[in-house]
Amino acid sequence: MNLDNCPRCGKLFAKNFREVCPACIREIDREYEACCDYLRKNRGAAIHELSEQTGVAIRQITKFIKEGRISLMDAPSLSYPCDVCGILIREDHMCDSCRQRLRGDVKRLQEAEEEEERRQAVQKAYRIKDKT
Repeated sequence: MNLDNCPRCGKLFAKNFREVCPACIREIDREYEACCDYLRKNRGAAIHELSEQTGVAIRQITKFIKEGRISLMDAPSLSYPCDVCGILIREDHMCDSCRQRLRGDVKRLQEAEEEEERRQAVQKAYRIKDKT
């Protein structure tokens, strides 16, 4: 039997298929139902309003959305925070500006690595030449 502490409440539980204890699973299900009930009555609700009215944390609502439990198709005004900067988005994990910045950082890193390889190749060539 695999025992672990629940990351949500800290209680010791037998870890099976879920990452949280059975009591927290029931609490999460209650939170999900509260969100769904509120969204059925208020289709135009934003995530901050949903959180305030239901008492469910924005992080948990975001998790429901990413798990596909809450559909953005049924809630036209609902969006969730970008994982990097926190601006509200409706798809993926990052907003366009963070994605572009990440791509630019990766490109600069690759160029720096290529330049370092070229520099080392030139240094090695000179060393071999100098020894002869």
